[in-house]
Amino acid sequence: MTKQWISDYIKAQKAAHDSIPVEGVAELIEHLRLAVKADKHIFVFGNGGSAANSSHFATDLGKGASDKVGKRFRVISLTDNVSWMTALGNDYAYEDIFVGQLQNYGQPGDLALGISVSGNSPNCVKALMWAKEHGLRTFGMVGAKRGRMAEVAERVLVINDTHYGRVEDSQMAICHMLCYAFMENPDWAK
Repeated sequence: MTKQWISDYIKAQKAAHDSIPVEGVAELIEHLRLAVKADKHIFVFGNGGSAANSSHFATDLGKGASDKVGKRFRVISLTDNVSWMTALGNDYAYEDIFVGQLQNYGQPGDLALGISVSGNSPNCVKALMWAKEHGLRTFGMVGAKRGRMAEVAERVLVINDTHYGRVEDSQMAICHMLCYAFMENPDWAK
């Protein structure tokens, strides 16, 4: 019984990974390449497991990829400043925890990447809307339900599953691809 459940889970995870949109990932790699060349900021954000993926991505791009490229990716995970997020959530609303930070830092030409399984996280939707209105390039990584983020973001990478664990694992795989693209091909950033 347990072994069958594990086998079924792995099979479903492989299907989720197989749904990673290769063209969309390639396009995002190109936008990251342009961002590092132009010294633009890359803002990434999400909730729960997606917040953890955001932090992990910022670490890998900001340290690992930057070390290999020899030029620093100006990447910030908006999930990492707990005191700022709680101040914004307390004084305004929880949906303002990311947009409040973007208002301080976001500039035209920067890149905003929202990560969500449902695609309906109000704080991610609001941040992407603000970013788009203020000339930032907007990307969303979402699950099969797509949600509002898919309507707001300029580019959307959809994992064809609704299971939170499988979608988050596939989204982290994309994040690793985005970073390892530069770690393994540092000339791409030149």
